[in-house]
Amino acid sequence: MRLAFVVNDIETEEAGYTTTRLGIAATNRGHEAWVIGVGELAYDPDEHIKARARRVHKSRYKTGAAYLRDLRSRSAVRERITVDDLDVLMLRNDPSNEKGKREWAKSAAIDFGRVAMRHGVIVLNDPNGLAKAQNKMYFQTFPEEVRPETLITRDRDELKAFIRDRGKCVLKPLQGSGGDGVFLVRADDVSNLNQIIDAVTRDGYVIAQEYLTRAEEGDTRLFLMNGRPLRHRGRYAAFRRIRSGGDMRSNVHAGGTLGKAMLDDDAFRLAEMVRPKLVQDGMFLVGLDIVGDKLMEINVFSPGGLGSAQKQEGVNFNDAVIDALENKVDYMTYYQRSFDNREMATL
Repeated sequence: MRLAFVVNDIETEEAGYTTTRLGIAATNRGHEAWVIGVGELAYDPDEHIKARARRVHKSRYKTGAAYLRDLRSRSAVRERITVDDLDVLMLRNDPSNEKGKREWAKSAAIDFGRVAMRHGVIVLNDPNGLAKAQNKMYFQTFPEEVRPETLITRDRDELKAFIRDRGKCVLKPLQGSGGDGVFLVRADDVSNLNQIIDAVTRDGYVIAQEYLTRAEEGDTRLFLMNGRPLRHRGRYAAFRRIRSGGDMRSNVHAGGTLGKAMLDDDAFRLAEMVRPKLVQDGMFLVGLDIVGDKLMEINVFSPGGLGSAQKQEGVNFNDAVIDALENKVDYMTYYQRSFDNREMATL
């Protein structure tokens, strides 16, 4: 299998990232696994998508650090490849990481991926589906039952009224990820409220969500693959993120800690409720962030944490992802590429 991972920038990848782990899993199984920075894509006069790509020169790796060291070294295999000739192209870049830096890079992988899939390469997640999900408004297109009550606006008075009626809310930017710019606000916190609203609206629209009291316990990340909870060797790909001290953010890089996920009927009910739309939009690999009986977010751009799930469950879920990619390539061979990309994404 010939596959490639599109990332924001090879130099900013980290050893623990899910993309790095997937690259190792693919390489160790004998696949030709390329890595492409989003700025290395090109559309050539022959109407094919090309890319300056790299892959490691060894056939086996034990650690992400060793893999990235070789990928960045002079010994790495560097070629200008034809992306259309690949079997699989995984879009693992996160557009929110480009905010205020490289605005041109936010939609580049989606745009090039759309053209590449015309020639039969399987592009995951489906670029047309990702185009619908370029900010958190996408979350509002899922059933009301799975979401906290939400207001999205730039109007200060509307935000204050929403907070006043609910007493306690979460404010965050419509664009962004990883807990950046997230605030817990109370109606009686008048002295800071104006400043917080001004800070968040500076970057655009603001999401105000009702505060879920069970968020005190942290949240659970559950991975879906092909529209269903990812399960490998009898274990589900999931983990729990627990807050540290008074910080309301449970993201690990924001100070949270990890624990074993305790999946209940609510978690599986939520997964089933969002499954039809995720399948409809061609979302192959997705991360659900669950608090109690509600979802806080649906992560479709480069969902991370498979390594954290592996630590908690003792199972290498990256192998399950590579298994699924191999199956898709086989399907495309059997059926002479007669499935469209969106259908193939979740088969």
